[in-house]
Amino acid sequence: MAKPFPVDHSLTSFWRSEPDPLDNFRSTESLPETSDIVIIGAGYAGASTAYHCLERSRLASAEQPSIVILEARQACSGATGRNGKGGLCCVGGHLKPDVFNRIGNLAKEYGLEAAAEVAAFEMEHVSVIQEFVEKNKIDCDLEVNRVCDIQFDKDQLAKVKAGYDYLVSKGVETIKDESGVKGALACFSQRTARLWPYKFIIHLLRQAVSAGVNLQTHTPVTEVSDVPDNEGRWTVTTDRGSIRTKWVVFSTNAYTSSIAPEYKDKIIPVRGFCSRIVVPNPPPSPLERSYMLRFNGWHYDYLIPRPDGSIIVGGAKSTFYYQDRDSWYNNTDDSRTVEAAVRYFDNYMQRHFHGWENTGAYTDRVWAGIMGYSTDSLPHVGHVPNKPGQLIVAGFTGHGMPQVFLSTRGIAQLIIEGVSYEQTGLPRLFKTTTERLQSQRNNILPVPVLGSKL
Repeated sequence: MAKPFPVDHSLTSFWRSEPDPLDNFRSTESLPETSDIVIIGAGYAGASTAYHCLERSRLASAEQPSIVILEARQACSGATGRNGKGGLCCVGGHLKPDVFNRIGNLAKEYGLEAAAEVAAFEMEHVSVIQEFVEKNKIDCDLEVNRVCDIQFDKDQLAKVKAGYDYLVSKGVETIKDESGVKGALACFSQRTARLWPYKFIIHLLRQAVSAGVNLQTHTPVTEVSDVPDNEGRWTVTTDRGSIRTKWVVFSTNAYTSSIAPEYKDKIIPVRGFCSRIVVPNPPPSPLERSYMLRFNGWHYDYLIPRPDGSIIVGGAKSTFYYQDRDSWYNNTDDSRTVEAAVRYFDNYMQRHFHGWENTGAYTDRVWAGIMGYSTDSLPHVGHVPNKPGQLIVAGFTGHGMPQVFLSTRGIAQLIIEGVSYEQTGLPRLFKTTTERLQSQRNNILPVPVLGSKL
């Protein structure tokens, strides 16, 4: 099977409709021979890692490290600039902590304390990113509001209700309310945020480049040495030459296993679909909040209202999830869509929302994005086992917006301050370990149903 690798001629997402001069930027004509840190990937995780490495060195009054960011295609051209992720709850730049749906499952398997760490970590992202955007005056359409997590399935509702009850018992701010969605059994609401992910990431990259970080787009990494040389440096090989470095950071998400073989069958490329819906005749009460429509445990859509009145909708799993595994699982082709998924978004708002029947809402654009799903549903963060100097921040399973920014702060602490993983404040469940790499579980694949091709 071919290694997962970005394809050429990817479809243009709405988020990349206004490309920045950094999109195809190269700081230098040729690659430097050496660097203190090489970050592979110029999306949410890569840009945030560079920012935090610079910030932690500044706070420690340490000498600023030399940093190179290598990107296979354009800047922010992966899941962050396509699904708004880094997929699931962050499509369209949706910074939505998924505490209701996931907290019960995590608590059941790992205990309440470990699950609560993840919930608090995700919730913290909303305020941290809001403060960061406002402090730096980043023009990225940030809006802090609420999200409606809509439940259509009784069994799924029971699971979510358990997580909800637990959070309420711990004093977490949350409510159940009316949704305006046809056929909804319940609506859970919580604080959330949304933004234009491409513009946010480009700001981080521009800040890094201004500080001296060397950004190299259209420079795919083909190999990272398996052992360091006699000076303790790793060799990062590209089709434009090699760089010897003290630290390598894999912020490559879906494509990680192509250059970090330990993660083969542990971080899988998963293709998702996203759309932009235009509304010629808005209803009397336009959408103000974002939405998550959960039809059952595996079929869910997400909606993000935009300041221009359009709506970003992602999902459409029911059209391909069981029927054709190859169309989404271990698939890196974001240059095409699936016809059934395209048709799924037709008349979407009219089907699901009261008062939208005469709005004329129509699908303006549909595109694909490749997410990195981990087989145990948890991101891999920290030192790559048995390879001191190599670190990973990947496998966010379509849920990167409320996990990546502070995860990369932890990565920077590991590099710049030399602390242990446990000293970073990262959730214990995120730590990449030998045990996780040896596990045979795979939460990504659904249980086969009668008539499916699985």
